[in-house]
Amino acid sequence: MNSQRHFLKGILGPVLIGCTLMGQAQAEDIEIGWPEKEDLKFGFIKLTDMAPLAIALEKNFFFDEGLFVELEAQSNWRVLLDRVIDGELDGAHMLAGQPIGASVGVAGSQADVVTAFSMDLNGNAITVSNDVWEQMRPHIPNREDGKPRHPISAEALKPVVESYADEGESFDMGMVYPVSTHNYEIRYWLAAGGLHPGFYAPQRGDNSGRRDADVRLSVTPPPQMPSTMEAGTIQGYCVGEPWNQQAVFMGIGVPVITNHDIWPYNPEKVFGVTKQWAEEYPNTHLRVVRALIRAAHWLDENDNANREEAVEILSRSRYVGADEEVIANSMTGTFEYEKGDRRETPDFNVFFRNNANYPYYSDAVWFMTQMRRWGQIPEQKPDQWYLDMAREVYKPEVFEKAAKSLIADGTLSADDFPDFDDMDGFKPVQSDFIDGIPFDGRKPNAYIDSFEIGLSGDDTP
Repeated sequence: MNSQRHFLKGILGPVLIGCTLMGQAQAEDIEIGWPEKEDLKFGFIKLTDMAPLAIALEKNFFFDEGLFVELEAQSNWRVLLDRVIDGELDGAHMLAGQPIGASVGVAGSQADVVTAFSMDLNGNAITVSNDVWEQMRPHIPNREDGKPRHPISAEALKPVVESYADEGESFDMGMVYPVSTHNYEIRYWLAAGGLHPGFYAPQRGDNSGRRDADVRLSVTPPPQMPSTMEAGTIQGYCVGEPWNQQAVFMGIGVPVITNHDIWPYNPEKVFGVTKQWAEEYPNTHLRVVRALIRAAHWLDENDNANREEAVEILSRSRYVGADEEVIANSMTGTFEYEKGDRRETPDFNVFFRNNANYPYYSDAVWFMTQMRRWGQIPEQKPDQWYLDMAREVYKPEVFEKAAKSLIADGTLSADDFPDFDDMDGFKPVQSDFIDGIPFDGRKPNAYIDSFEIGLSGDDTP
C-alpha cells in the first residue's frame, strides 16, 4: 500500500493543469494539492442511487485521486448522519434534505453539514398495495390500449382513504425519513390530490407529522418497505429503487407515480460531509468530488451504455444486494408499473445529464419551503433567511472548481458542463410540478403562501 501511495504522489502531485490552455493566474485558480487525508470511509444506504460511490471505487476514480476509500452500508439514515457528524464516517450518500435538515435542526441531530455534489436526479416512486390499487383503479382514466393513464393523481386515492375513515380505520403509508425527498414528494402528491398528509408540531412536542392528517405517514427503512406493506402495516410507500420494482416482482403492489412526474428532474441524493471536515481537508474534498463527477459521467455516457455493467456491480451484496433483474428495471431506462405494463422511462435515474451534479441553492430552498409548509420549521422566516441558509449548506463553488479541473486536465470536456460564468446557483422558475404551481427559488414565502393545503404566512401547527 505504501508503494502505491508513493507512486501516486510521484505521478499526480498537485493537479496544476491546463497551463498551456490558459493563463498562469487562471491555472492557479484550479490548483488542487495532494489530499490532506488519504484513507477515507464513506457510508451509504442500499439504494441504486448510491451508484456514483460504487462506480468511483470499482473504476479506480478514487484511486486516481490518491484516495483509498472504504464504502460501508448503514442501517438507516439517522445512523448514517450521526456517524458523519461524530466523525466515524468521513462523508456519506445522503438524502438531499439531510444536510439542510441537520443545519437547520430539523428531525434529529443539529450540526453544520454541507454538500458540493448532487448524486442524481429522480429515482423514486410511490407504490400502493394490490388491494388499494384495485380500489383506486375505477377512478383512473385509461389510455386507448386500456392501460391506466400516467401520471396518476392522488385524487384517485381520495375515495379509498375516505372509505377507510368511514370504517374507523387509519390509512397509513411509509416514507424513509422526516427530511427525505420521499417525505416531501409523497406529501406534495397527496396534497395536490386533496389529501392532507399532516403537520409536524415540534413546539408542541409532536414530531409525528400526523397532526390533522388524512393519510398517516411513518418512517420505514427502504429495504423493509415491501415486507412492511405485505404485512399490512402500511398500505403504500414512497421509496427509491429497487424497492418499488421489488413490490412488482413479488406481486404485492403497484407503483402509481414516479417522482419525475411529481417534480421533473428533482435532486434526490447528495454527497454530504461536515463543514468542519470540508474546511480541514479542502484538497481531499475536491478530489472526492472529482472522482464522483467522473463516476456520474460514466453512468450516463453514450446514452446509458454502461448501465448494464452498473447493474451487475450494484447487485453485489456489498452494495445494493438485490436481483439484477429488479435493479435493471429502472436503471436501464424502463419502469414496470403492473406486471407486464413496462414503459420507457429513460430519465428515471439521471446521474450526470441535465447538470445533475450541480448543487443548486434553489433546490435547497425548495426543501426548506416544504419543511415550513408541513411545520418542521414552525415559524415564519424572511426570504433572506432561506437564501442565506442555502448558501451555508450547498457549495457550488467547490463543485465548479472540481469540474473546471477535470476540463483543464482533459479528463472531461467543457461541453459536458454548463457555462459556469452564467450560473448563479438558481434554476429558472419551474412550472412543471404535478399541481402546476410555479416555484421561484428567490421567493420562498410567495411559494409557501400559494398552496391550499399547508402552513402559510405566520401560521403555526
